[in-house]
Amino acid sequence: FFSASTKHSNNNFNNELQQLTSATTALSTISTNNINNLITTTMTKVKVGILGYGKLGQFLAKEILKRQDDFELVFVWNRTVDKVLSDDSVVAVCLEDINDIPTKDVDLIVEVAHPQILLDYGEMLLKHTNLMVGSPTTFANKEFEEKMRTLASSGKTGVFIPAGAFWAARDVQKMADRGTLCELKVTMRKHPSSFKLNSPLKELNAEVKEESDPVVLYEGPVRALCPLAPNNVNTMACGALAAHNLGFDKVQALLVSDPSLTAHIVEIEAIGPQDGDSDQPFSVKAVRYNPAKVGAVTGNATYNSFLSSLLGASEVLRPGFHFC
Repeated sequence: FFSASTKHSNNNFNNELQQLTSATTALSTISTNNINNLITTTMTKVKVGILGYGKLGQFLAKEILKRQDDFELVFVWNRTVDKVLSDDSVVAVCLEDINDIPTKDVDLIVEVAHPQILLDYGEMLLKHTNLMVGSPTTFANKEFEEKMRTLASSGKTGVFIPAGAFWAARDVQKMADRGTLCELKVTMRKHPSSFKLNSPLKELNAEVKEESDPVVLYEGPVRALCPLAPNNVNTMACGALAAHNLGFDKVQALLVSDPSLTAHIVEIEAIGPQDGDSDQPFSVKAVRYNPAKVGAVTGNATYNSFLSSLLGASEVLRPGFHFC
């Protein structure tokens, strides 16, 4: 009797254990499905539009299309629309009229076109969505800078400035925030054929021959240089924006045309306050060597740097003026 009872109890226990295991498995499956559904519904793609379809714009479009789990390329616009229409990879998202952007559902517009595009449409773009600026020389226009800073601080969208070749942009910005940045000088050295300049620098650079010694094209405040070299001195403009306590009028620029170079060289020198004990100022000097083909306006490292800035900005879209 005892043995039979024990056997009966064991059978009941086994049955109950099997039922409990089945229920637990089912519950686990339901929970996993619910979690997966929740992740799927809450993780949305970042919708990106590109203004400008030169080499950098083409590179960024290609990289975005590689990341379709996280990004959606909403549109590509170029001043000469045929350049977009002739590329099968982006023809479906070609935007012919820039004035149609306010009708587009987009989280971030990446400008890699020309400063004039920002001057003409920057306010419209920023009122609509977040804006990543690839032509920061535009901010040398004081009225434009003030207008965009006001919009970015008072609205729901932000301006994102790629640090690019300006090494340690955030560190310089921190010094400016504390008021401890006393001086900033940015020197750029390139092969003569890597410059796209306006008069009178264009004519001065044309006189630099292959056998020539390096020639100083400009030395002085960044603000006056930006309209003379809008495609070449974005690094300097970035520096002036980071060093906001000095700005475009006090940050110093040195532009050098050097026919011996096969790289774009940027030197950044930041000076802080003097130490009370030694009377020596705090200083930091950084040199960036970016290999580039003769004639290339954009150095090789700039492409990936810009992509990293885009990826970084997409994670923290918010109002304000930010470096990325």
